[in-house]
This record gives sequence, structure tokens and C-alpha cells, in this order.
Amino acid sequence: MRKWQQAALAGFMALALTACSSGGGGAAPTTTDSGETGETIVTAENIQPEEGASLVIWEDKNQRSFIEERAKKFEEEYGVTVKIEELPPTDQVTKLTTDGPAGLAADVVVFPHDKIGSASEAGLILPNDIFEQQTTQSTSDNAVKAVTFKDILYGYPYSVETYALFYNKKLYPEAPKSFDDIISFAKTFNDTKNNKYTLMWELQQFYYNFAYLASQGGYIFGDEGMNSEDIGLNNEGAIKGGQFLQTLKSEVLPVKMGDVNYDIKKGLFSSGKLAMDINGPWSIADYRNAGIDFGVAPLPAIEGKPMTSFSGVKAYYVNAFTTYPNAAKLFAAYLSSAESQMVNFELNGTLPANKDVAADPKIQGDEITKAFLEQFNNSTPMPSLPAMDNVWGPISAAITDIWDGGKDVKTSLDNAVKQVKESLATVQ
Repeated sequence: MRKWQQAALAGFMALALTACSSGGGGAAPTTTDSGETGETIVTAENIQPEEGASLVIWEDKNQRSFIEERAKKFEEEYGVTVKIEELPPTDQVTKLTTDGPAGLAADVVVFPHDKIGSASEAGLILPNDIFEQQTTQSTSDNAVKAVTFKDILYGYPYSVETYALFYNKKLYPEAPKSFDDIISFAKTFNDTKNNKYTLMWELQQFYYNFAYLASQGGYIFGDEGMNSEDIGLNNEGAIKGGQFLQTLKSEVLPVKMGDVNYDIKKGLFSSGKLAMDINGPWSIADYRNAGIDFGVAPLPAIEGKPMTSFSGVKAYYVNAFTTYPNAAKLFAAYLSSAESQMVNFELNGTLPANKDVAADPKIQGDEITKAFLEQFNNSTPMPSLPAMDNVWGPISAAITDIWDGGKDVKTSLDNAVKQVKESLATVQ
């Protein structure tokens, strides 16, 4: 660990201990006493916002209506006002790094779960301690795993996402169960001269290509993504997955990687020239607006093995430098409650992380949402170790060699893993 990280972590631990013993700086008195030391114990049942507390939350633009509705009810219940500042989740850890210690950051923030490793090691976020039990009991296991770093729960999960198979019902009435079905269909449907294709995904994004390697036994890091010394991107399963990608290029998608991106396949699927698209829930609105009669299904099996997708979890986090930790924790828990997740689904179609909400008849009656949740249960959360930043480049280059260059799969993956290890050695 680098010196600045050690210093930040030490500061964080001191702050966390203070928060645990007193409920955080400026905490309002609570009503429960330990009975032995006289020390006040803050629990999920008695936690109260600090007197005069007001909060700021950073959220994405598309969540504004949800936050406004929830913030109004939170103020009515707890007397705490909430100000919303729009900021893309992908930018929040970077901004928190500077604005947090300066006292300029939001009290409650939201960012992709794979960033909690760097946020935690820099001492930027508080653990989800007060609401840990109810969070772990009510949330899907994959989502809890995703927002936990080194055995400490940090996040308050409110939504999950992964990719699944969109299919045009006019061209392919029932979702394929296996890639054998897809390969057979491609022999009758593909017409490259007229831009007609059976299946596409964002070829240049390892986010999607991971599924082919993982379905056969490949993985990024061992110990459920927490051991960067154990890299499984060139094991027997990963090699088999890479070889299957070469099969798909020759029999299903005979194009260069640069010939497929999000907009290209969206245009082809919307115009009826692409039968199937591996994509995420963010594409639902576009395809509905295009008037396509489509379905969504879990990813097809490869040689009898379920296809394991990468998944992400959206969660709220509490800024470690907040003046109002009790109020911020209350608000984060409030936004991720079962009631709030149902409201978010109704307003924005977000996939719930809460198990009871996911099982609600309203959710189960939505075939598209149901398919994504089924795929999520067979997904792998993206590793949250900061070491993941050293993986994307080498493995993406290896996949390009395998797909575009037709190079030997084992040699390409061995080279990628060698580069990852060398890169990690320079930063440790």
C-alpha cells in the first residue's frame, strides 16, 4: 500500500472508530445505553439525524424524479432537507477524492460497485454498519458481495444490472436455449452483403467478452475476485472460451471488432437486420421506441454450461467526511429500502436488489425484468480491487489478437496475464 493510502486509511479508521462509538461527529443523543460503560449505542432502531442536519446527494440526471419524490417524504418523516446535485456516478469517486477532505462533497454518493476498493483504501466512505444486518438479510447475495470490500459492507444497494439476450420475435419467435441453436440459425439468416446478422455484442468491450471465458471456467481474480495474485484469464477454461470466440467469428459474426459498436448494432436491431443482441437494460427504452417486438432471455448455454455475465450493482455510500453521518446513513438506508426500490422500479424501471421486491408479482409479471434478474443470479460481480484497472488493457488487446488476428488463444492469453502481473508488480 502506498504511503498516501496508508495515511488516508489511518485517518479513515480513526473516523470510523469515532463514528462507531458516538454515532459520528455532531450526532444527536440516542436513547439506548449499553448498561455497562454508559456508552451510547446507535442502532437501526434508535438512530436519529443530528439536530439541524441537512444533506446533499450526488446522483445521475435520470434519477432526479426518484430522488425528489423520496427526499420530500424523508424530510416529512425526519425533518432533514436534501439538496440534489447532478453528477454522473462514474465521476463521483474522483471528485470525492478532492472534495471529500475539503468538506465540499455530498453527504450521500453513488458510484459503480467496482470503485469501492479504491474509495475504501483512500478512506472516502463509511462502512454500512448501523444497517448492516437488514441490508444483508434483504438484499440478493450477489449484490451484497459486490458492495463488500475486504469483509466490510460499505454500500446500500438499490439496483442491479447485467446483460442478457434481446431477440427479435418476428425473426426468432422463441429465445434460443444454446449457442448450438444460434449457430444453426446463422447458416440460414446471415447475409453479410446486406448487413443481416444473427447475433452481435460490443466486440471491443471485455465487459461482454468475459462471459465467454467465464462460462468455461475462466475468471479474473481468485477468492471471489479478491486475490489479485491468482489470475484465471489463461487457465484451461479461459482458453476454451477464447477458442469458442474464434468459432463464433467464423460461423456467426464474420466481422472485424471495429465493425461493431453500440450504435451500429442498435441501428441494425431496430431496423430488423439483427436478430439477437447481447445488451443491458439501458437499451430497453430505445428498442421500445423503435417499435420492435422483442423479448429478453437469459444468455444461451455454451456446451451445456450457463453463460456467466459480468454484473454491476448500484448502491449509495456515505461520505466519510460528512458532518451528519447519522442523517446520511438514515437517508442512504431510506433510499435503498424495499418501498423505495419499488418506487424506483415504477418510475425508472430499475432492477431491484432487494429480494422481496424482486419476488413481487408486479416485478415477476414483467417478462423483461424477470429475464434480467434471472441472468443476474447467474452473474459475476465485477471485481472491486483497484488492481482491476491493470486488467482491462492487456486482456482487451488479447481478445483483439484472438478475434481479429486469429492468433493462438493460449499464447495471447498468456501474454495478457504476463502483462497484468508485470503491471501490478510496479504499483505494489
